[in-house]
Amino acid sequence: MSVTPAHHKAKALPTVKRRPAKALCSECGLCDTYYIHYVKEACAFITQHISEMEVEAHGRTRDLDRDRDLYFGVHQEMMAARKKDPIPGAQWTGIVSSIAIEMLQQGKVEGVVCVQSSQSDRFQPTPIIATTPEEILAARVNKPTLSPNLSVLEQVERSGMKRLLVIGVGCQIQALRTVEKQLGLEKLYVLGTPCVDNVSRAGLQKFLETTSRSPETVVHYEFMQDFNVHFKHEDGAIEKVPFFGLNTKELKDVFAPSCMTCFDYVNSLADLVVGYMGAPFGWQWVVVRNDTGKEMLDLVQDKLFTQPVMSSGDRTAAVQQGIAAYDNATTIPMWLAWVISFVVNKIGPKGLEYGRFSIDSHFIRNYLYVRRNYPQKLEAHVPEYAKRIVSRYKLPEV
Repeated sequence: MSVTPAHHKAKALPTVKRRPAKALCSECGLCDTYYIHYVKEACAFITQHISEMEVEAHGRTRDLDRDRDLYFGVHQEMMAARKKDPIPGAQWTGIVSSIAIEMLQQGKVEGVVCVQSSQSDRFQPTPIIATTPEEILAARVNKPTLSPNLSVLEQVERSGMKRLLVIGVGCQIQALRTVEKQLGLEKLYVLGTPCVDNVSRAGLQKFLETTSRSPETVVHYEFMQDFNVHFKHEDGAIEKVPFFGLNTKELKDVFAPSCMTCFDYVNSLADLVVGYMGAPFGWQWVVVRNDTGKEMLDLVQDKLFTQPVMSSGDRTAAVQQGIAAYDNATTIPMWLAWVISFVVNKIGPKGLEYGRFSIDSHFIRNYLYVRRNYPQKLEAHVPEYAKRIVSRYKLPEV
């Protein structure tokens, strides 16, 4: 006699009540399904338990006395890579898309959870279960807005698929890992990207209008290792704006509260992570966390140029100086921002040290945000690795 899983009995709540994390909801999509039954344990903003889940996903938790573990999470290896033959229209060279296509074509999986754009708005995410290379390619390029990737989980169960690849960011993957055993899968592969500072669609519009010379033609953008925001426009032109010249006063509140309380920049629970934060400019940073991640990377290894990760410079002074600048919403003239950008590019942190710079800066900002706005959550919500990183700096008084 079959037993109906408990989550199938979850009642559909009215829309206004389907966000148990309230203001901290990252719109991951879990609560749009009957897997909302598990939200108390699954939501990264209700229950933070990355260390315990690292053991389940990777066989161990990170070694806090080992610098690379402390910052970048459990891993077997990391490298810098780029495709020998880039995919046209990809945000970088198309490593993520290539892995997903190979997984599908070689029969490793029956479907790939990824995110296409709405037909009416290039920045409006539309999660799908891709079953063809064409559908995967249609999902290339990041959508820098909150995205309900997990809203397709009920479709996965109804489809009868047993082998699945999910592409997602940290908060989505923590929720996915929590309900993984309820999905009825024989094998789940998780391909993650680092993630920080997402926005609502309205927040994105404000950012574009405040920062870009032509917001209506922006195809995608990224905060890059050269300390500039790179905007790619419809005509292929690349517009660069130095970090130091952003209108901090206007943009300080544009990022989602969930992103301001997140401490999983590096996507700790994915099998394989592909981003840029720990690689030299022009390369992607690839982190293999476990044997499943290695299996995925092996599928495209012969299609990549690779090199060892590198690290140079010292981030600490820049991070410490940046605390007060952000707190005070300091905005400097653009000509000075370009001068600072030029100097920092010559002598500033690069490679893994740039990654540490970004992690330090965001963890400190987010720690202060939680301390000021959710003091009752501070102790339980901030992971031990983040507390150790933040403790290296002098913070402003409450």
